[in-house]
Amino acid sequence: MADLKGRRPDRVLDCLGLYCPEPIFRTRLELDQMEKDELLEVIADDPGAEEDIPRLVNRLGHQILEVRKERDRLVFLIRKVSP
Repeated sequence: MADLKGRRPDRVLDCLGLYCPEPIFRTRLELDQMEKDELLEVIADDPGAEEDIPRLVNRLGHQILEVRKERDRLVFLIRKVSP
């Protein structure tokens, strides 16, 4: 795998103000449109997203590279692994 540190996301998905299950649905739709090895940044403020998005990503066979909290929001960096 290429070194992804410092690489900017290919796509950014803003899910602020959306609550379950909307952030999961939108993340899935975005990942379905992406190419292998592209990076997706998802920004969410739904507390359920902290567990739901990593669970979705793992189930789909992709990779969570980073999860960070910025005040009242969560930021996920996801790498699409499978086509």
